[in-house]
Amino acid sequence: MNLLGKLSLDAIPYHEPIIMITLAVVAVAALLLVVFITKNKFWGTLWSDWITSVDHKRLGVMYITLALVMLVRGFADAIMMRTQLAMATSGDPGYLPPEHYDQIFTAHGVIMIIFMAMPFMIGLMNIVLPLQIGARDVAFPFLNNLSFWLTAGGAVLINLSLGLGEFAKTGWVAYPPLSELSFSPSTGVDYYIWALQISGLGTCSRRLTFW
Repeated sequence: MNLLGKLSLDAIPYHEPIIMITLAVVAVAALLLVVFITKNKFWGTLWSDWITSVDHKRLGVMYITLALVMLVRGFADAIMMRTQLAMATSGDPGYLPPEHYDQIFTAHGVIMIIFMAMPFMIGLMNIVLPLQIGARDVAFPFLNNLSFWLTAGGAVLINLSLGLGEFAKTGWVAYPPLSELSFSPSTGVDYYIWALQISGLGTCSRRLTFW
């Protein structure tokens, strides 16, 4: 059994210049970030003070940072959709293939609601709520950290679908029959389901956190 299922090197969209250029820019930006952190010896501080932190204020900052990063991604999707709609007039097909537009349309809705609006609100709650009630921290600090990384994991899956496989073409609510196997036989709906399920586990953890 293939652990990656339908995903293989053939799933990388070499024939889509927009996607490949975007991936190259993201890779270069990530490399520069790693070089900056390494050069300034920030890895220890990053690990102990942020990645493994259970402090509600730091986790609130991390939630809001994730929300702002996904806002940029969602805004980029919106610009691409609006540009396509503006160009696709008078018989001109525009610059996006139909299947790519459908993926962007779906990803935009999922990102802006599940991975931008919700993390932003949870970030504000993490920072403000314990201070409002005079508590030292939330009820379950470790679950608070776990819920953030589950949410971040779901966000990573959506962004991975940009370069390996494809995201769902179903609209962000993924109603049948478009989400059924006969209409979505590729990896898109799988990415959609896993991203939302992993993020959903984070949501369950957050509910326990604030009890």
